[in-house]
Amino acid sequence: MGMLDVQADRVREGATVEFRPTGTSMVPLVRSRQRVRVAPADPALLEPGDIVLARVSGTVYLHLVTAVDAPRRRVQISNNRGHVNGWTSHDRVFGICLTVDDVPRPGALAKVRAAGTA
Repeated sequence: MGMLDVQADRVREGATVEFRPTGTSMVPLVRSRQRVRVAPADPALLEPGDIVLARVSGTVYLHLVTAVDAPRRRVQISNNRGHVNGWTSHDRVFGICLTVDDVPRPGALAKVRAAGTA
């Protein structure tokens, strides 16, 4: 189990977490080792441009929402370099990125899942 799997489990349980993901696929939105804060997300409120912690095809990513299919309750997850990782259902979207190095992500706070809901 990787570091993002551990963080996804914590967020799924209702925790807001901070961690430093590695890699360059989200530059310039998130650079390698920048500190991010992720809170449980309400997937029904997500929009393209949101950064989420989600599982796609068995792998957990901190990536962009690039499309929303509300009737089928799923979102498309991509990196910031044009690669589409795939579609994932709402139940596999764990969290939304609230801040990157303490800089708030626009509109993210309004998409946090209310306590006690799944």
